[in-house]
Amino acid sequence: MNSWDLWVEQALSRLDSQKLLRSLRPILPSKANHPGSQQTCPSNSSFSGDALEVFDGLRHWDRASVEVMISETTYQKWLKDVPSSGDDTECDKVWTENEVGACGGKFRKLILFSGNDYLGLSSHPTIIKAATEAVQRHGMGPRGSALICGYTYYHRLLETSLAALKKKEDCLLCPTGFAANMAFVTAVGSISLLLAAGGKPSLDDRVAIFSDALNHASIIDGIRLAEKQKGVAVYVYRHCDMFHLNELLTSCRMKKKVVITDSLFSMDGDFAPMVELVKLRKKHGFLLAIDDAHGTFVCGATGGGAAEKFDCEKDVDICVGTLSKAAGCHGGFIACSKKWKQLIQSRGRSFIFSTSTPVPVAAAAHAAIVVAKKEIWRRRAIWNRVQDFRDLTGIPITSNIISLIVGSEAMALQASRHLLDLGFHISAIRPPTVPHNLCRLRITVSAAHTLEDIRKLTAALSQCINFREIGFYSSSCSTAKL
Repeated sequence: MNSWDLWVEQALSRLDSQKLLRSLRPILPSKANHPGSQQTCPSNSSFSGDALEVFDGLRHWDRASVEVMISETTYQKWLKDVPSSGDDTECDKVWTENEVGACGGKFRKLILFSGNDYLGLSSHPTIIKAATEAVQRHGMGPRGSALICGYTYYHRLLETSLAALKKKEDCLLCPTGFAANMAFVTAVGSISLLLAAGGKPSLDDRVAIFSDALNHASIIDGIRLAEKQKGVAVYVYRHCDMFHLNELLTSCRMKKKVVITDSLFSMDGDFAPMVELVKLRKKHGFLLAIDDAHGTFVCGATGGGAAEKFDCEKDVDICVGTLSKAAGCHGGFIACSKKWKQLIQSRGRSFIFSTSTPVPVAAAAHAAIVVAKKEIWRRRAIWNRVQDFRDLTGIPITSNIISLIVGSEAMALQASRHLLDLGFHISAIRPPTVPHNLCRLRITVSAAHTLEDIRKLTAALSQCINFREIGFYSSSCSTAKL
C-alpha cells in the first residue's frame, strides 16, 4: 500500500466513524406510461456492444456534426460584432429542413471548425437509437442526485465501460466535466481536513497541489474552493515546464503531493509531457491526476486517451474526462480506484449536490463508447486531417486542436469575420479566456471533415493569416491563464 492509498483509507475510516460515508444504490427506472414502452434492464448484449450497429467509413449523417445553419440576422450581427443574447427573430421556433429551404436567403450554411465533437458521434444513428429507446422506455428517468434516486443501471453500466476504457478499477459519473474536476479537487482537499486534529491541518499537513499554469478553469475553480476551505496549498508551475515543477516539488516540505494537469490543452492544442511527468512521479511519489477531456476517444489505439497514447496508463492515478466532446453526448466522469470513488462521492460537493445525468443521455454515452472503440477509422481520419493541415500550411501542429495566435483582439475578430464571410464557423478566442496580446483562432478538426474541407479552410486562412509567422509564433509562445 502506497502513502496515498493509506491516506485515502484513513479518510474513509474517519468518514465512516462520523457516519458520513455515502452510497450509490442503482435502481431500475419504471417504464413510461405510453404505448410501446417496456420495462427492461440494459441487456448483456447492449453492455458488450454486440447488438450495436457500427460502420466502416464516413456516412452522410456524419456531416450533420460539422454543418450548421445560422440566420441572416445572426450572420449580420456576428459580421458587425453586434452583441447578442440569442434572441434573433428567427429563433422563435424550431425550423424544419423544408422550411429552411423555402426561406431562400434567410439562412446561411457554415462548415463548423470550432466544435468539440471530434469523432462526429453526435449524429451517429446507433447513438441516436440508444437515446431514443431509453427515452421511450423511461422518459428522462428519475430526477434527483445520484445519491438519492438518480443512479440507475444505465449509469452503472456506463461507469463500468469507462473504467474499462481507462484501465481503472472503477469510475464515478458526474453531470459535467467541470463538475468532475471540481468534485475531485475538493475531495482531495478534504483528506487533510479529515485527518487533522480538530479538522484544522497545519500548513505542512495540508495537501500540496501542483497545477499547470494553463489548466482548465474547472481545475482552477476546484483548487480555489479547496484552498478556501484551508485543505490545500497551491503551487502553479510554468506551462509544461518540468524543470520548474521538479524545483517546486523538491523544495516542498509537505508529504501529501498531487500534480494535476490537462493532458491535451484546450486552447493551445499541445500535450502535457506525460513521459516526463511519470518520471517525476516515480522520483517524488506524488498522486498524478490528468484532465483527459480532449484526449479521450481521440488518442490511443482504443481511444483510451493521452495516457494510452504515451503508454503510461498504470502511472496515472486519477483520470478525469468528459462525454460532451469526442463522445458526442454529455456528462463527466472520474476514473479511479474504488476507494477514491467512495471518497469523492462522499466529499465531492459538485457531485453530491447535482442532479444526475438523464437516463437517455447515459444510454447514448454508453453506445458512444462502443462505437468509438469499434469504429477505429474515425481516429485515423482525425489524425489524417491533422497531417493534411500540416502539409498545406507548414504549421507544426501536434493535435486536432489548432491554436492560431494572431495577437490583438481586433485582429482575431477580423480574421473570424473573414472566415465567416467565406462560410466557416470559427470563433475568435479573446480575454478573459486568453491574455490580451495572445488572442487567437481556435480551430478543431473532426473525423467528419474531409480533405476538401481542409483545403478550402486553409485557402481561406491564407487570405487573412501569414502561415510562416503563425507557425513560428504559436510554437515558441507560452501563454498564461489569467
